[in-house]
Formats: sequence, C-alpha cells, structure tokens
Amino acid sequence: MLSLLNFFKWFQCICRGFLYLIAVIGDERREGKISKETQIHTICSSKQDSVLQLNQSVYKEKDCKSNKINAPESVVNFKDQRDEETELEFDVGDQGIVPREDDSRLPISSKTIINDEHSTQEVKEDNEEHPVLSDFEEKCPPGGEDSVVFYTTSLRGIRKTFEDCSSIRFLLDSFKILVQERDVSMDMRFREELWRISGGRVVPPKLFIKGRDIGGADEVFRLHEQGNLKKLLEGIPSNCMCTNCANIGFLVCSNCNGSCKVFAEKEGDELCMKCPDCNENGLVKCPVCC
Repeated sequence: MLSLLNFFKWFQCICRGFLYLIAVIGDERREGKISKETQIHTICSSKQDSVLQLNQSVYKEKDCKSNKINAPESVVNFKDQRDEETELEFDVGDQGIVPREDDSRLPISSKTIINDEHSTQEVKEDNEEHPVLSDFEEKCPPGGEDSVVFYTTSLRGIRKTFEDCSSIRFLLDSFKILVQERDVSMDMRFREELWRISGGRVVPPKLFIKGRDIGGADEVFRLHEQGNLKKLLEGIPSNCMCTNCANIGFLVCSNCNGSCKVFAEKEGDELCMKCPDCNENGLVKCPVCC
C-alpha cells in the first residue's frame, strides 16, 4: 500500500512539471508573435511618416528666381480647372442666361417698376373693395325690408346643419344687432315661408339682410373672414333682450298649455279639438318682440 501511494505521488509531480513546461513554451511563442506584429506596425508607421514628410517638403520647396511653390502636377491641374471654370462665360441667347458680371451692367428700365407699382395698387384697390347689398339677389322675407332675418333650426337630427346654425347664431350675437331668428323646427310656417322665398326646399341656415339673400353658412363665413359682413350689417339697430320671451320668439300657449288640444262642449258632449291659437308644437309667437 505504501509503495502504491508513493507511486501515485511521484506520477502526480511528473504531470504537474510537464504541464508547467507546456505553459512556459506557449507563453514564449505568444510573446514572439506579438513582438513580430509590433515590429511590422512600427515599420509601416515609419514609412507613412517619411512619405508625409516628403510631401510636405515638396510643397514647401520654392524657386528662388520665380518665388513660386513647386506643387505636384495633380494639384496644379486641379487649380487650373477651377480657374478655367470661373473664367468661362455662357451665352445662351434665347434662354436669357447671362453672366453675373453682365447682369450688374444691364440698365434697369423704370417702366417695369412703374408697371409693377400700378399692378400692386390695383390689387390693393381690389382687396379694399367690398360687396354691397345691391350685389346680392333680392329676396325679401316678410318683415325683412330693414332688418336681419335668420332662418335656423334647433333640431340635432343632422349634425352639420345644427352646427352651422349654431355657428352663425354665435357670429351674429357677437355683432350685438337685432336679428329676427325664425326656427323652422319650432313653426312649420317658417319652413314653408323659406321654401317659398328661395323657390325650393332649402335647408337652413339661411341669412337675409335688408331683403337681400346673403346665403348659407359657407357664404356668411367667407364674408366674415374677408371683413365684409360687418359692413353689410351697418345701419341695423342694436340688440335688446326681450323681457317676455328672452329673444326666443315663442311662448307656451296659454289656452291649451302646450298640449295643442282643447275640450269643447257640443250638444252636451265634450269633444277634444285642436287648439286654434297655437302651432303644431303648442307655441305662440311672442306679442312683444314678434
């Protein structure tokens, strides 16, 4: 047993020594390769430095007699090409391309400047001109000879129509003028009146100023953006709040209380009849503002 243990210890020592020798030999080979690579790199860098020094020396050489720099031929050729391009002059004729030097010498005609001034003045005058009421088609709604009549609707069934009506109402309220607002959804007679004036089944909004058809939402907004709507509304009296209906124009019928139905006695029997005072919505016009 002791002999076997001694043998294994001896074998283990031999293996360790062998591995150590292999590691030392590998390190020496690696160091040799690295040294060779560094030598090659230093040689290449030295060559490049020498080439750069030679190029700089060529550029810095001067001729004592001519006092010119002796540059390489490639640099001289490049400079010559640049000089030739700057000295070229183009004569295209019909295309009207003229060199910059000739452009500076051309005489400037005063007629062209005068024509441009006249054209700018004409454009300004056209922009300053605004349409008058006589430019619009004459379609006068009842009671709208000297006032503003606005046909609108309060129904939200068609979203765009309701939004256009609300936008024009807000715009007219900003001018603080008296407007006769006629809601076609509140009274069927207003709708028939609008169709009769326009000659067809027109959809609100529709604006009339002093018996002139201004148009719908697009026309009104375009006039306002141009600043002409305010001029068309000159002479319209200012708005005042109606204490009876708050400028709504309608009140609940006091005869039927908005039910559109009344009871009448006929030969001892009670009959249900339609209220003769109100419209289909149980409303009557305000006696103060309408």
